[in-house]
Amino acid sequence: MSRARPGAGAARVLIIVQNLPVPFDRRVWLECRTLTRAGHDVTVVCPRGSGTGRFQVVDGVTIHAYRPYAPGGGAAGYVAEYVWSFLATAWLVLRARRAGRFDVVQACNPPDIFWPLARWLRMRDGTRFVFDHHDLCPELYESRFPDGPRLAHRGLLALERRTFRTADRVVSTNESYAAVAVSRGGKDPEHVRVVRTGPDLERLHPVEPDERLRRGRRHLVAYLGVMGPQDGVDVVIAAADLVVNRWGRDDVAFAVMGGGDCHQELVAERDRLGLQDAVDMPGRVSDEHVLEVLSTADVGLSPDPSNPLNDVSTMNKTMEYMALGLPVLAFDLPETRVSAGDAARFVAREAGAEEYARALLALLDDPARREEMARAGRRRVEDELAWVHQERGYLAVVEELAELAGRVDDLQEARG
Repeated sequence: MSRARPGAGAARVLIIVQNLPVPFDRRVWLECRTLTRAGHDVTVVCPRGSGTGRFQVVDGVTIHAYRPYAPGGGAAGYVAEYVWSFLATAWLVLRARRAGRFDVVQACNPPDIFWPLARWLRMRDGTRFVFDHHDLCPELYESRFPDGPRLAHRGLLALERRTFRTADRVVSTNESYAAVAVSRGGKDPEHVRVVRTGPDLERLHPVEPDERLRRGRRHLVAYLGVMGPQDGVDVVIAAADLVVNRWGRDDVAFAVMGGGDCHQELVAERDRLGLQDAVDMPGRVSDEHVLEVLSTADVGLSPDPSNPLNDVSTMNKTMEYMALGLPVLAFDLPETRVSAGDAARFVAREAGAEEYARALLALLDDPARREEMARAGRRRVEDELAWVHQERGYLAVVEELAELAGRVDDLQEARG
C-alpha cells in the first residue's frame, strides 16, 4: 500500500500541541506556515481556542481541536487535564489519519506525554518523530511548586526521558535546552538543532503610535505575555505601586497585556493598590492592539524572576519587544542576556521590585540610551533572531525525517 501524499515530493506532517490552541501558539503557527509554504500538508491537533470549532482549515493548515479541560486543584487537576488531553488527542489523531498516513509527527511540550502516540505511528506506518522542545517540564514544576512532592518531579523526569528516547530528532528553542537534550536526554548532538522562536517580521512591525494609549501621561511601558506564578508580573504591579503611589510619578502609564492563571489575582492586587488609572490590564488582546501598544510604548518589561526554568529559558516577549524597537528591562538571567544583549537594561537577578522600579525610571529619564538600545535590538532581530533566519533549520529537520520515512515506506513495499 503506497503512502498518501498531497503532491510529488511533499510530506504529510502531524503537529500535536496541548498547552495552547493554534493559531494562537505563535511558534507552532510559524512552523505551520513554513511547512505549507514549502508545499507540505500540515495537520494540527490541539485544544480549542475562543471562538473556534472542532474542525477548521486556516491558511491551508487543517486543525482538529478538542474541548479543553483544566479542572485545577493542584496535582490531581493536572493529572486529570493531561489524561483528558491525551485521550482526546489520540482520538483526533486516529480521525486525521483517515486522510492518509503521516510521514512526520511533531509533538510540542509541555507536557511530555505524547511519545506513546509517536511510537504507535512509527510501528504502524513508519512515521518519524520530531520533538519540539518548548519547555523543561521538571524545571517548570520546580519553579511553580518549589516545595512540591519529589515523586511528581521524578515522574516528570521519566516522561521527559521517554520523549527524548522516542524522538528521532529534537528541535530546541535555545542552547540551554539543547544541552539538556544531550546531557539528560541522551541524544546525539547531531540529532539536536537549536531553532529559536524568532519574531515574524511580516507580522511584528511598528505601526503609527496612538498617543491615546498613554492615557494623558508622558511615558507608556508595556508587558506582553503569560501571567503565571513564574512570570513575575507581580513585580510589575509592585513596581507600579512604588512609581505611582510612593514616589509620586504621575507621568508613567502601564499596559499589562495577557492572561493566565494569575490574571484575576493580579487585577485584584492592582485594584487594592488603587492603580486602576495607571495600570491597564485588558487580558488577552488582538494582534492589532499589541502592535499599537508596543509601537507607542517607551520600554518593554521582562520581569521574569530567577528560578530553575527562567534561568535557562528564552522569553519570546523579549525578542518581540526588540523587533518593534523597544528597549527591554529585565532581570539578569543567562538566556535573557543571550537574546537581548545591548538591547536590555539588566537588574541583578536577586533584586526585587524596588530595584526594578528604579531601573525603569532611569531608562525613562534617559531617552538617548533608550534610542541606542532600541536600534541594537532591532538590528539583532533583523540580522540573526528573526524567524526568517530560524525557519531554514526547522524545515531541514522535518524534510530529513520525511525522507527517512519515505525510505522506510519504500522498503516495506519492496518486501511486499
